[in-house]
Amino acid sequence: MPVFAFEAVKNDGQKVQSEVTAGSKDEAIKKIQDQGLRPTRIKAQKEESKSRAVPGVEKAPARKKGGLLARGVSSADIVTFTTQLSTLQDAGLPIVRSLKILEEQQKPGRFKNQLEEVSSEVEQGSTLSEAMAKYPKSFDKLYISMVKAGEAGGVLDVILRRLAGFMEKSQKLRKQVKGALIYPAAVITVAILILVVIMLFVVPAFEKMFADIGQALPAPTQLLLSTSQAIQTYWYLIPLIPIFLMVVMKLIARTEAGEKALDAFKLRMPVFGNIIKKSSVARFCRTLGTLIASGVPILEALRIVKDAVGNVIISNAIEDVHGSIREGDTIADPLRASGIFDELLVNMIDVGEETGELDKMLMKIADNYEADVDVAVEGMSSLLEPLLIVGMGLVVGFIVISLFLPLVSIIKNIG
Repeated sequence: MPVFAFEAVKNDGQKVQSEVTAGSKDEAIKKIQDQGLRPTRIKAQKEESKSRAVPGVEKAPARKKGGLLARGVSSADIVTFTTQLSTLQDAGLPIVRSLKILEEQQKPGRFKNQLEEVSSEVEQGSTLSEAMAKYPKSFDKLYISMVKAGEAGGVLDVILRRLAGFMEKSQKLRKQVKGALIYPAAVITVAILILVVIMLFVVPAFEKMFADIGQALPAPTQLLLSTSQAIQTYWYLIPLIPIFLMVVMKLIARTEAGEKALDAFKLRMPVFGNIIKKSSVARFCRTLGTLIASGVPILEALRIVKDAVGNVIISNAIEDVHGSIREGDTIADPLRASGIFDELLVNMIDVGEETGELDKMLMKIADNYEADVDVAVEGMSSLLEPLLIVGMGLVVGFIVISLFLPLVSIIKNIG
């Protein structure tokens, strides 16, 4: 009978490595579970057993290639997968079997192929974190570090549940900020289209009438006609302007000085700066708190968080914290010296360090900042609506006045 080497976890979290003789992998799993163990990895000692088919799972080479229309891997896919995997692990299923089940539930595409490869790697002896690390675009450093911590402590189901909760809250925050920007973006787009139509079709009709009259035109009217002529001549450049600006921004962000200047500008923006700052700080606190609670060492956690906040100014402040802790100092002092973090936040972190409950304190801070972001987003939406209406009214008013000024002058002359 085949011999299976396995790793398992006892009820107290202690890891066990041993071998079991069984007719099949399912039988080996059952024997391991009968011993009161929870298997985390199992593989046949014979080479040919590695390619043994799993009941209910077909492996076809063509499925590895998603083609041009293959589905990408979205954050929602990762959140759903993590939640389901934590549930299966909590139910005591082996990790390979759990991965096979979830891989079968996925629609054909990139993520399905990746899960198939991950389950194959784990089946052949790799750890889950090692297999996932081969797909950094789907599973980032934060994800891999937490999975690795869960494997080391024998609490993978708990870590996955915590990770799923963290990802759900982060995704909700991003959706909220993006949703608040949809309305003003739609209004601005419609306003620009209306103005372009006016400049291309309405203003030229008045321009012909003014040319027939042969009267000197006021300065606002001349400015309007010049703008209309420029748009008629170079109308094809209008859709290229936002693309050009995006390319310029990306080129600037590629340099260290440019990226720092752009991120500093984002934090100082009148309406959006406060939202960006609070959401970045909330992400910093929740990510760091989640990592610390999961057993990741503080220095490694800070190194991961530094890349996750999405703002180089805040990342530099976190780098200072990393250096401070490495030299034996506290977290609070370098945060206070950066000038980015509020005094209340620094004091709460200081209290968390003194009481030994830094992870819980960071989670509370993240909750508070996310609540502040909710209020700020609602306030921004309420503020942008009248500002857009007033701005559109001023532009339309300028066009109307510029077109009617020559008519008023003609009427006076006739009188």
